[in-house]
Amino acid sequence: MTKQDISLYVNGRRYDIRVEPRKTLADALRDDCNLTGTHLGCEHGVCGACTIIVDGETVRSCLMFAVQADGRTLRTVEGLAKGNELHPLQSAFIEHHALQCGYCTPGFLMLATGVLERDPDIADDELRDILSSNLCRCTGYENIVKAVRAAAEQMKAAR
Repeated sequence: MTKQDISLYVNGRRYDIRVEPRKTLADALRDDCNLTGTHLGCEHGVCGACTIIVDGETVRSCLMFAVQADGRTLRTVEGLAKGNELHPLQSAFIEHHALQCGYCTPGFLMLATGVLERDPDIADDELRDILSSNLCRCTGYENIVKAVRAAAEQMKAAR
């Protein structure tokens, strides 16, 4: 299969890579950009472990081909922290024990980032509904919701 040259703009950095047209964005991030924070779970768009932000919208990167992201702006979990300073969501997940094994955490962090950037005052019912779209087998979700709420307050105060 003929490979295509594409440019991905991930976390403020340009990656010029060569991929087969059928390669998923999740695989390209992991294999070609060495950004392994985006996890692969179900590879069917169900679990949310691969959630990233593309042009401001949350996306299941296992359902998108890398060639579809050519020239677009992507954000992954590696782009949340600024140097050694954790993003408020990362700090809140630690403080509120919103992770156990951690496999689902990058997807939840990116999903929550997208949610809070769109609507920092999101209602609890809507927040729970959105967060339920990602799967976690360990935490029971309650601490994830608490962490996202705490981060929302911190992010609003920092404005």
